[in-house]
Amino acid sequence: MIRSSLVPTASQTAGPFLAIGLRPLERTHLVPEDATDAVVLAGRVLDGAGDPVPDAVVELWQADRGGRLGTGTDDAGMPQWFGRCLTDDGGRYRFVTAKPGALARPAGTEAPHLELLVFARGLLRPVRTRVYFPDEREPNASDPVLSRVPADRRQTLVARQEGDSLVFDIHLQGRDETVFFAC
Repeated sequence: MIRSSLVPTASQTAGPFLAIGLRPLERTHLVPEDATDAVVLAGRVLDGAGDPVPDAVVELWQADRGGRLGTGTDDAGMPQWFGRCLTDDGGRYRFVTAKPGALARPAGTEAPHLELLVFARGLLRPVRTRVYFPDEREPNASDPVLSRVPADRRQTLVARQEGDSLVFDIHLQGRDETVFFAC
C-alpha cells in the first residue's frame, strides 16, 4: 500500500479562504442602525447536515426604497444598495438595510425582496436566492418569480419575523434546502 502525504493547497480548493481577501470589503450596514426605516436581516448559512458554515460570504443586492435598481454609490464608491457579510463561527450573518420598494418588470411587478448570493467552500460558483418579506402576503402571492416556485417550497424564500429582526436561514442542501436561482 502506497501512502501519500500530499494535501490539497489553496489553489486546489474552493475555500475556506474567502475571509483573507474579503474581510476589508465587508459592508453590513446599508443604512444606520438607528434609521427609522432600518430593517435587520439576520440568519445562518447551514450545510446539508444542518451544521453552520463558518467561512461563507453572503452578499445582498436590492432595489432602493422606490423600487429602482442601481441608484447611487456610497462614500467608498460601493453601490448604495449592496452589502457583504462574512459568516462567523456559528454560520451567522447580519445586515441592516431599508426595505426595498416593489420592482416594476415587463413580466409584472415583483414584490419587495432582497437578492442574496452565497459563496462557500465546496461551491465553485455562488448560489443565488431571494428573501421575501412576511408582511407582504398579497404582493408575494402575485410576484411573477415567487409564483413559479412550487407551492411547497415557497416558504424557503420568505423570512420570518423574530422580535425586531427578519430571520432568513440559508440551507445549502438537505431536506430544508433553500430555493436557488440560476446566476
